[in-house]
Amino acid sequence: MPSYRSLFRTPEFTPLFLAAAAQTAASTMGGLALGTLVYRATGSPLLSALSMFGPALAQVVGATFLLSGSDRLPPRTALSAIAAVFAAGTAFQAVPGLPPGVLLAVVLLSGLVAALGGGVRWGLLNEILTKDGYLPGRSLFNILNGLTQTVGFATGGLLLATISPRVCLLIAAALYLAAALTLRLGLTARPPRTTGRPSVAATWHTNAVLWSSRPRRLTYLGLWVPNGLVVGCESLYVSYAPESAGTLFACGAVGMLAGDVTVGRLLPPAVRAHLATPLLLLLAVPYLAFVARPPLPVAVVCVTVASVGFGASLVQQERLMSLTPDALSGHSLGLHSAGMLTMQGVSAAVAGSLAQVTSPATGMTAMAGASVAVTLALALADRSPARNTAVQADAEA
Repeated sequence: MPSYRSLFRTPEFTPLFLAAAAQTAASTMGGLALGTLVYRATGSPLLSALSMFGPALAQVVGATFLLSGSDRLPPRTALSAIAAVFAAGTAFQAVPGLPPGVLLAVVLLSGLVAALGGGVRWGLLNEILTKDGYLPGRSLFNILNGLTQTVGFATGGLLLATISPRVCLLIAAALYLAAALTLRLGLTARPPRTTGRPSVAATWHTNAVLWSSRPRRLTYLGLWVPNGLVVGCESLYVSYAPESAGTLFACGAVGMLAGDVTVGRLLPPAVRAHLATPLLLLLAVPYLAFVARPPLPVAVVCVTVASVGFGASLVQQERLMSLTPDALSGHSLGLHSAGMLTMQGVSAAVAGSLAQVTSPATGMTAMAGASVAVTLALALADRSPARNTAVQADAEA
């Protein structure tokens, strides 16, 4: 398996990596600022959760209509244009006096664009790295995501204590613009991976092909549902601890970083392949403690330990790539990303609704319990005789 250091000697990896860092920092700071802005204006846990995770909710529409562009658009042009759109949208959200409805509309429109961006980015990563380089490459991106979120949420929390959320949104817009320039100047002009024009028909056809395999279906559901439900827990940090939400988000990012390093670099493949279900259970079980409404120090420990379980996605992505033809890699990874983020948005809406009529702690406990139940159900389905028959049929095909 290639080392992390060797990845940076691969052409185009470094600009893609740096642009992702800037975009993650922008979404982290911008999301926290927007969630805080909406909560201060409305006092609503639901609207606060939707303002932070609304782009994920719109991913289902993007996956339905736009995802065929993941393999049919020139990667450099698509990625730089998407980052520029996010820069403009985030800057617009900083305009004083905008009602929450307008802010949420911009959030949802941004989510449509993001659905396409995930497929293009991960398809390009799969293209520029060797087959055995994708897992350490994606692991490194996940580590970057954890580090950047840790710094971004901590920095965002400090900035929100000293300056207004709107200034934080402008800083996030500048980071998105820096990402767009990095992608435009640092990537080469590669042709699309697949011929043909992006269309709704092509998107539906490829989605149907990918979904037709039972092993892929179970892998997709494992990637989408359990961690999406746990993100519903995360969406209630602002309403659970309004003055310490940045701390909870930062500690969650630290836990995610630890999980990605362990799974991506320290565990041998033979061990890693059997850890998806245990890691998904680890992701949810600590949140059951929120039924007791723990104080902040206990909540921090629960969040940090639970977030180690996000390393399960690396195991599941490795399996997904082994089940997917190379020509469909971008679309397949885009469908994974869009479905995962859609589930996160749906979970944020459900968690916010539960918190609205009960309490944030109750909402978090309910979402965690649902995640445990889904993980166990998927584990049983994966061991069924029907699954083994489907795997054998796919291998023969």
